[in-house]
Amino acid sequence: MDMEKKLQDAVNEQIKNELYSAYMYLSMATYFDGEKMPGFAAWMKAQAKEEYSHAMKLYDHLADRGARVLLKAIEQPPVNFNSPLEVFEQTLAHEKKVTKMIENLYVMATEMKDIAASVMLQWFVAEQVEEESTASGIVEALKRLKDKSEPLFMLEKELGKRG
Repeated sequence: MDMEKKLQDAVNEQIKNELYSAYMYLSMATYFDGEKMPGFAAWMKAQAKEEYSHAMKLYDHLADRGARVLLKAIEQPPVNFNSPLEVFEQTLAHEKKVTKMIENLYVMATEMKDIAASVMLQWFVAEQVEEESTASGIVEALKRLKDKSEPLFMLEKELGKRG
């Protein structure tokens, strides 16, 4: 089943975006490693792996349909952060941006009546709801904790269980 070139190009672009997300979360993990916050670092490393798996889901969709995967250059992610709250605020903002990208891709697929791509992208739409909810919850928890070291340590330990 052939895929229109415009949609194929858009999916290739989203592969790049998902790989950038993985790269960004890995950069955030390095910040937490440097701050001796292994739980937050582990959470970000798990998030990076998840984003990589999203890129591969899109990659496999193109490959399964006989479309060409064209990997594009990935820009350098941010490397300097001031606090865990700042990192997770950036995470939430980024996930909101990704949600818009996925929604635009879904709309394109449905307008082109590409049922296979639409069905595959429905999974991503649902995934983004979860991504935003999780990031938002962590931002709110960090705001409530402010700089209280013991509760921050407990949250950091809890997030470290992921992965």
